[in-house]
Amino acid sequence: MDTLHAALGQRQFAPGQWNEGLTRRPRRLRRSPGLRALVRETSLTPNDFIEPLFIAEGIEGRIPIPSMPGVSQLSIAEAVKEALEIASVHIPGIIIFGIPEAKDEVGSEAYATDGIVQRAVREIKSAVPELLVMTDVCLCEYTSHGHCGIVEHGQVLNDPTLDLLARTSISHADAGADVIAPSDMMDGRVAAIRAGLDTNGHSQIPILSYAAKYASGFYGPFREAAESAPQFGDRRGYQMDAANSREALYEVELDLEEGADMVMVKPALAFLDVLWQVKQMSPVPVGAYNVSGEYAMIKAAAERGWIDGRAIMLEVLHSIKRAGADFILSYHAREVARTLVWG
Repeated sequence: MDTLHAALGQRQFAPGQWNEGLTRRPRRLRRSPGLRALVRETSLTPNDFIEPLFIAEGIEGRIPIPSMPGVSQLSIAEAVKEALEIASVHIPGIIIFGIPEAKDEVGSEAYATDGIVQRAVREIKSAVPELLVMTDVCLCEYTSHGHCGIVEHGQVLNDPTLDLLARTSISHADAGADVIAPSDMMDGRVAAIRAGLDTNGHSQIPILSYAAKYASGFYGPFREAAESAPQFGDRRGYQMDAANSREALYEVELDLEEGADMVMVKPALAFLDVLWQVKQMSPVPVGAYNVSGEYAMIKAAAERGWIDGRAIMLEVLHSIKRAGADFILSYHAREVARTLVWG
């Protein structure tokens, strides 16, 4: 108190006098759970989430992913079961990542009519027609070198890759996908995909562009799950530099000009400032990907008892929504949906 009195110019307060004239009390609205819920500025609901699924060719059942507790590679039959459960907790949709048995230099299984994603989409849409099915469009899971495009002499070629991305998108739409989500970060890919979809009877299919996708260390567990680590070099030549934010707005602007119906920032947690800026300038819905490394950190720390995993999960997801995300791709989706609905 002596320090406080000094800061207040040595003024002394009689008992009861301290609070005289103090009419603004924010704590009044924090007194009970009901009041806090009533005035809460940001709310999460199951409708805010899309759950990623890893669907693998040539497996039976599921294979747990060690770095992502609670997440597994799934057979198509298991993916259908997961889709039914996801719909039952009122999550509106999923995004599918395919893991083929065979890979080659040009990722031909990505656009094969009977590819793993194409078959999975048909089965899931047949079993759960009301569930929104998004498909990730990239070549990294399908190429023998693990890069997101055609490689010649150690370089990823932008323009020759565009045709393959368009072919992949058309094959996904033919199979019944509701949303095409290109994540490759090749320049001009939204325009190429839009043209391919429109000229093949799919003008109604929206494109969710991974518009601001950063080269990030947070993708490590995903690469284990999707078996997509590059065999040489890295992806910094086509994914964004983590130090840049103006460039993200430029990327979003270009994708909007090319016909993107929705845009996304990836990763989410380390780029909340970028998400906020994109939300301010985007006339279309903005998504954020709460990526594998963000998920794994919470799970690992919670398993060790270092944090309250449920509380941190909710804080992180609220921060992403608060920063401007209209929807969130997250491996927490079912867990948070159950928490929100049943507590």
